[in-house]
Amino acid sequence: MSSLHSSALPARRGLLYVALAATAWGTAGAAAALLFRHSGLGPLALTFWRSVGGAAVLLALRPFTRRAGRPAARPAAGRILLNGLGLTLFQSAYFLAVRHTGLAVATVVTLGSAPVLVALGGRLLMGERLGRAGLAAVAGALLGLGVLVLGGSGDGGPGGSGGAEPAGLAWALASAAGYAAITVATRHRAARTGAADDPAATTLWSFAVCAVCLFPFALAEGPLPAAGSLPSTLLLLGYLATVPTALAYALYFAGAAVIRAATASVVALIEPLSATVFAAAVLDEPLTPAALLGTAVLLLSVTALARTELRAH
Repeated sequence: MSSLHSSALPARRGLLYVALAATAWGTAGAAAALLFRHSGLGPLALTFWRSVGGAAVLLALRPFTRRAGRPAARPAAGRILLNGLGLTLFQSAYFLAVRHTGLAVATVVTLGSAPVLVALGGRLLMGERLGRAGLAAVAGALLGLGVLVLGGSGDGGPGGSGGAEPAGLAWALASAAGYAAITVATRHRAARTGAADDPAATTLWSFAVCAVCLFPFALAEGPLPAAGSLPSTLLLLGYLATVPTALAYALYFAGAAVIRAATASVVALIEPLSATVFAAAVLDEPLTPAALLGTAVLLLSVTALARTELRAH
């Protein structure tokens, strides 16, 4: 992970990092679904343990992620606080949206509105423009996302319900706002200073803030897993803390610092695509023709936007 510290990260590698992060995030859905079935943990308690575990993994790896011969850039306290609060809102509000309005609607509203909020923030703060090709790619990605999620099952989406309750919609929009805040802040910081923060340190301290914020809510919800399934729960929590948390967010913060904020948010739409594949492989959920069509449209749109981003550099 030492290469993540480079402030001169090429745009091509930044796109790859964001794509890998989004793919890893998609596996978190399958892990969370299995944990909800057997662990007895609620969404806020699970998010708390994910944050604690991710911070612990990054802390253990800290001696190996420092760049030899040059000290890593230390993120400012305000940056850490903003990222931590953004992560807390993004993750916890999404799980609450799923509980109130179902997986399909929560996913569509959160991931569908996030690129719009990010593009608006990037335009206002940094004057970033996507252009016609970029706007077409964003529209195509949102179309593919809608087909992918809403066509996942006959009841409105995989594991979800067809209704759209106002409370659930509000939580989904709050989740999108949290995601947009950390994405725009990451890009704005790099554009303003000409150097990206150490992504491993940023992720470590951001998850520490997230864990502190969620601790009282996890206590109220019930922080301890069921004793009967403790070995499998610990194994899944270990995976959740390592791959889709510690590694994925470090990759995302590194990549988002060198590509346009709107591009990062659209490339991250690979997450529901990844989740659909892993749901079929791990949870035996069927891949419908609509899901396959949505996957194809989404991949084409993300590829088109990635080419636009590379031409801009």
